[in-house]
Amino acid sequence: MPEHRARTYHRNRVAQSFSEEIGAMLEGELSDPRIFPSVVTEVVLAPGGKSARVFVAVTGGEEEEASTLAALTTARAFIRSQIRERMGVRHVPELSFAIDRSEKMTGRMEELLDRNRKREKKRAATAQPEQPPTPPTTPDPA
Repeated sequence: MPEHRARTYHRNRVAQSFSEEIGAMLEGELSDPRIFPSVVTEVVLAPGGKSARVFVAVTGGEEEEASTLAALTTARAFIRSQIRERMGVRHVPELSFAIDRSEKMTGRMEELLDRNRKREKKRAATAQPEQPPTPPTTPDPA
């Protein structure tokens, strides 16, 4: 049976609120030196509301991503308690963090597509050498 529109709307609002609160914490309230500059890109709340996956985009390479992910996983209980205090909710879902690499993947895909377009233009230019036009043929009056 499809979920009611009101529940979906409520879940999206709650996920947006979680995203804003966790984003504010990432901007400076978490003092762990392993956390590099990062942004919450999306919060996906499970249909039952018992768990949420927080996607985080980290500025830097793979080492910075791994370090930030480890620090956020360690600070998970603190983040949940802060959300509980700030939002005044009874139940805060179990949080899990994941690195969002969609921006990097999109950039890489665009780079590959640009290379492919340039390659195709180059092939098209070299494959069609100038040929003199052939005169039209007239039918034989036989």
